[in-house]
Amino acid sequence: MAAQIRALVSGQWLADAVRNNLVGPKLRILDTSWYRYLPNTKRDPKAEFAQKHIPGSSFFCIDECSDKTSAFDNMLPTSSHFSQYVGKLGIGNDTHVVVYDTSDFGSYCAPRVWWMFRTFGHSLVSVLDGGFKNWLADGYPVTSEYSKPETLEFKATANQSWVKSYEDILENIKTKQVQVVDARSAGRFRGTEPEPRDDILPGHFPGTINMPFPTFMDASGKELAPDALSRLFKEAGIDLEKPLWATCAFGVTACHVALAAHILGHPGVPIYDGSWSEWFKRASPELIISEGEGKKV
Repeated sequence: MAAQIRALVSGQWLADAVRNNLVGPKLRILDTSWYRYLPNTKRDPKAEFAQKHIPGSSFFCIDECSDKTSAFDNMLPTSSHFSQYVGKLGIGNDTHVVVYDTSDFGSYCAPRVWWMFRTFGHSLVSVLDGGFKNWLADGYPVTSEYSKPETLEFKATANQSWVKSYEDILENIKTKQVQVVDARSAGRFRGTEPEPRDDILPGHFPGTINMPFPTFMDASGKELAPDALSRLFKEAGIDLEKPLWATCAFGVTACHVALAAHILGHPGVPIYDGSWSEWFKRASPELIISEGEGKKV
């Protein structure tokens, strides 16, 4: 049972589960690939899924499982929307869910879906360490076949304290009570490299510490060992005994911070769901720090 609540599962573990026909109501695999704002990427994850995926997996669309009423992208859906969406993927409250994506990083957006499940009260969720990239490199099987799972009932219980708002960040800039990590690249954080959306300029808000999400992984795309992760936080000046929030551009790669901290025993890193895409549009110019042009008054 211990294997069912590990934050990471290895390719070998999952390949054994697939080979032993364990994929079903008690174990579901989700391809969570999402590349809408990955610069210079013209990939269609759904089409790629139809061509090849891990046997027994289903496709989880971050865009579809989001708050359609929000002015901002892929914001967390309601509990009922999430329950309905994952129930249709054959996931119940006692299903162990393994998430992966097909990015060149190893993991890119899978930690977001891992965090979503946990935020909706489902702790039986793991990220495939190294993602599809390593699955292929290790020679594990793929298929184009897909059979729709039977719908199960899923009851979500949202932990709203893990979701931070624009107002929460504004308050924290005044009080400095919580450490905030930004998982975007150093150039975007500093304001010297463009954001993937034309209507948003790069930069960061006061008090944030930059830890680009690929630094949590090794060259192959697998998660760093706990001692290396611990060293990474320490070098960034983050004290994991104290409160920590994470942000990025759209609330996706920020979840790498939550995953790494969780591996090290942190009780849970809240995510600023609107992240930089909301902040840039709503904040006054003095709350935009940039070595580039910044925000016009």
